[in-house]
Amino acid sequence: MTEIDTLVPHSARIWNYWLGGRDNYLVDEAAGAAYTALFPGIVTIARGSRAFLGRSIRYLVEEAGVRQFLDVGTGLPTVDNTHEFAQRIAPESKIVYVDNDPLVLVHARALLTSTPEGETAYEELSLHDPERILEAAARTLDLTQPTALILSGILGHVADHDQARDLVRRLLDGLPSGSYLSVNDGSRGTDPDYELAQNAYNRTGAMPYVLRTVDQIAAFFDGLELVDPGVVSVPLWRPEGTASEPIGQHGGLGRKP
Repeated sequence: MTEIDTLVPHSARIWNYWLGGRDNYLVDEAAGAAYTALFPGIVTIARGSRAFLGRSIRYLVEEAGVRQFLDVGTGLPTVDNTHEFAQRIAPESKIVYVDNDPLVLVHARALLTSTPEGETAYEELSLHDPERILEAAARTLDLTQPTALILSGILGHVADHDQARDLVRRLLDGLPSGSYLSVNDGSRGTDPDYELAQNAYNRTGAMPYVLRTVDQIAAFFDGLELVDPGVVSVPLWRPEGTASEPIGQHGGLGRKP
């Protein structure tokens, strides 16, 4: 297992800090606070992404009847993880988490808490190895049955857009008709202050995160049937109550024909 570097800020730990979690170090808190000073809206983006995850899972379970989830790049456990959203509605749901962050592995027990009727598993693998991910997921999930692929805030870590699209395609190739893709990632074109803050962060030497255009995020769903309202700023995707203003985080849900 890769050792945890507590001297360099890590995106998953900074995200945990923005979500109000405690699984981070002083270096992450400092980086997160510096980012927030430049762009306070990052906390809204982090929480908007998590809220989108919950609403999309609710759709998948209640309306699409999905009971299997493959969450790649899950990040650190926090309140309302994928299995908690899904099993709250359908206790028999099965979830496989995938990440290669050593700190996530340390806290994996929090991801493995499951209802007696369902099942959860954690696999230490990289997004860059989709075939091994599918092989490992098949130990818990029946990949002949519809499965939801969750890619939440992870594709921005793949700088090359064509490579990111290829990784998504290869993961979807291993899933049957009736499966779904859920993506939400940081976007350009909504808030210039966000873009300036992200550019500054990327120059610090921490793992960079690339903001993509809305069209580029939409391209991850090529060949899929988009669930209404399509790819939109995440607070506008099937909002509950009064919708918030658009933020620099776009996402959507698509069904594999």
